[in-house]
Amino acid sequence: MDIEEEIRSLQLDSAEDNGDVNPEAANLDVKKSDDKMEEGDHKMEEGDHKMEEGDVKMEEDWVPTDSVDPVAHEPKVKEKEEQHDEDEINKKRHLNVVFIGHVDAGKSTTGGQILFLSGQVDDRTIQKYEKEAKDKSRESWYMAYIMDTNEEERVKGKTVEVGRAHFETETTRFTILDAPGHKSYVPNMISGASQADIGVLVISARKGEFETGYERGGQTREHVQLAKTLGVSKLLVVVNKMDDPTVNWSKERYDEIESKMVPFLKTSGYNVKKDVQFLPISGLMGTNMKTRLNKEICSWWDGPCLFEALDAIEVPLRDPKGPFRLPIIDKFKDMGTTVMGKVESGSVREGDSLVVMPNKAHVKVLAIFIDEDRVKHAGPGENLRVRLSGIDDEDILAGFVLSSVANPIPAVTEFYAQLQILELLENAIFTPGYKAVLHIHAVVEECEIVDLIEEIDMKTKKPKKRKPLFVKNGAVIKCRIQVTNMICMEKFADFPQLGRFTLRTEGKTIAVGKVIDAPLKKSKQSSTN
Repeated sequence: MDIEEEIRSLQLDSAEDNGDVNPEAANLDVKKSDDKMEEGDHKMEEGDHKMEEGDVKMEEDWVPTDSVDPVAHEPKVKEKEEQHDEDEINKKRHLNVVFIGHVDAGKSTTGGQILFLSGQVDDRTIQKYEKEAKDKSRESWYMAYIMDTNEEERVKGKTVEVGRAHFETETTRFTILDAPGHKSYVPNMISGASQADIGVLVISARKGEFETGYERGGQTREHVQLAKTLGVSKLLVVVNKMDDPTVNWSKERYDEIESKMVPFLKTSGYNVKKDVQFLPISGLMGTNMKTRLNKEICSWWDGPCLFEALDAIEVPLRDPKGPFRLPIIDKFKDMGTTVMGKVESGSVREGDSLVVMPNKAHVKVLAIFIDEDRVKHAGPGENLRVRLSGIDDEDILAGFVLSSVANPIPAVTEFYAQLQILELLENAIFTPGYKAVLHIHAVVEECEIVDLIEEIDMKTKKPKKRKPLFVKNGAVIKCRIQVTNMICMEKFADFPQLGRFTLRTEGKTIAVGKVIDAPLKKSKQSSTN
């Protein structure tokens, strides 16, 4: 009974609150439920009105993502942000740095350490690589894993392809090109160095390792000669592994390496005072890379650290208004045909009409990417991915050149060159009929020496009177070279980057040279098309 009375009193109280005192609870319940239903109907009607209003408002505000004209509806804020990002990209200068040197000098490890110190790789990834290297009993290789492009490289501990990565300092955006050091992969190293603005020659200070790399047949010598030929005008020589127990930051060892390298760099064509800088580092420990050396570790070094040295390098400016030239190093399918390469001259914008030489295919630029960022335009020195319409990826080969329609790059099968013979194979004589593999920008093509025109006397720098029948090591000659397929090139005097080349045979660089001229008939043909 108590419970029933409590319920009844609660019902009366609630009725009083609503201003309706009715002792009959059943009637009250019915009335309340009716009221609620009416209220509900009103609310639903109001809700319908609100939804209609909301629909109208949404129609006003909403912009479909896949509307017919996305540009017209794009939010302005986003445009401003993108423009700001593009301005940031274009504000900093961009340089390609190629890491060269003998196998196992520590190129990939140094490159990996740079990425770690500049915040491109997080601690977690480093720990993963460290564990992976430890499992393979290769504890000191973990930094190199950052730069390795595939599992084969990790297993062998040798770089095969040219690894690519990006990092930034206060004033400069850098692209690292980690070139292979092993002699079997020199052609890959050539393709890396041909895109570079500056070179970092990594030398191992460890007892025995420097000597192996520097002696005849070692890759230190060949890489330096190739780098100079391929247009790497500035060189940072980093003496690595200074923390090794056989070295222990010894000034004597550092000086010994420098005294042996300087004369060789001079003979390779480098102005050592202006274009070369030496510095000691430890790639594995990251010492003297981002911050200067602690005097407690090394009391005798007062120079800059690696980042400072890279930032301070001055390279000649390219012409953004020159004829457009982008030698293609790779291509793939991605919503159209996409090509990769470095802009050697001129500028490009979305919507530009260009021509792919030597097959004279007219194309249109659909999109331009620098690293992962899409941009509206790009200038010289940038590494780009350019999406094109009007050509199939099967019709493009490495070494083709994307160029301006008004002034396309000449395409030839024969040209005149000045050659310096470095070191022929044993018992080989350099005569007309000599065959080799020509490397010029991204082109790799078989060639034949058709004619030796004249030999230049190294003392007087003038041509010798007698026309040569053959020449030996060290000779400088003018000759005519023929290739099997049509290739793109420029005179060295007009475009140094597209007019330098090397000749290799049986895995050895035998000569370096520059294009003097193309036969007039051929170059006229190519420029009129």
